[in-house]
Amino acid sequence: MKTITRAALAAAILSAGAGTAFAQTVMRCSHQLPPAHHIAKVVDRWAAEVEKLSEGELDVQVFGADSLVGARDNIVSTAKGDIECAFSLNFQWGKTLPIMNVTVAPFAFGDIEIWKKWPTSEAAAFLEEKLLEKGVKNVVWMFQTNTSVFTTKGEPLVKPEDFKGLKIRGLTPPFDAALAALGATPTAMPGSEVYQALATGVVDGAITDVAAAVSRKYYEVQDAFTVVPVLSAYLHGYLNPAFYDGLSDKSKEALKQAGLEASEWAIEASTEAGNAGPDQLREKGVKVHIATPEENAALEAVMRPAFDKAFGEGDADSQKLLDLLGKM
Repeated sequence: MKTITRAALAAAILSAGAGTAFAQTVMRCSHQLPPAHHIAKVVDRWAAEVEKLSEGELDVQVFGADSLVGARDNIVSTAKGDIECAFSLNFQWGKTLPIMNVTVAPFAFGDIEIWKKWPTSEAAAFLEEKLLEKGVKNVVWMFQTNTSVFTTKGEPLVKPEDFKGLKIRGLTPPFDAALAALGATPTAMPGSEVYQALATGVVDGAITDVAAAVSRKYYEVQDAFTVVPVLSAYLHGYLNPAFYDGLSDKSKEALKQAGLEASEWAIEASTEAGNAGPDQLREKGVKVHIATPEENAALEAVMRPAFDKAFGEGDADSQKLLDLLGKM
């Protein structure tokens, strides 16, 4: 497995179609996470495991931090076959596949036991069918967080009224509707763009997972953080279906087994990062407030009805997914 820097990009692209004496197949994988992010490290570990289990048939080249394809283009580039593989956060599916964002329902998916069962669940299989219909073959689920932070300057965002008039980084239309219900003005953007937006005042605050607030150094441009179990997010890895279909049975089995292993590694890494995040932020000299159950309930009372309405009441696929999740 190779984690590729931008400087090596041209050479990697030139080699992408070239065979070797061992009939090695190059698989370029793009993602947006910075190298220090705990899930970026899991992606690297997954890539190495795929290579090992495929006995060298697959040469997995990982391009992090938007160095191959930008976060907004990963899905389309993979579906078109411009690249072989990419990773996206679930909320990056937006209107293309809105049901991917069910875990963004405010305060609804904090139970880690759901994520332990997820990779082999009926709910995951249902989403994999829908992903294939959209042109990508899913191969790995990586739980990223059930511990988030609201960030801003000044005092921590605690009560619903604290959000009024605030320009804030958004995520998806349903979640943005929940933020708007608090009186904020959300602007959706990938994590790679948030630091600059905060630094320049394009937005006043952000929502992210607590570990990303550390790895992306939000503490350099924000000084107030509220830790809340407001959403769950996951990164998932997928391949171009034609590329996948052309792989040997050994390589397909390697992807399956490595995917199951990486799902477990992601839970371990995310739990550790989530637990460590608040103290790591405090060490940077910023204010960190852990929301109380009463404060969470007050936020949920405003946010959840707005989310549910925007998520699509009466939508058949949304309801089926909710029913499958209810079985877990």
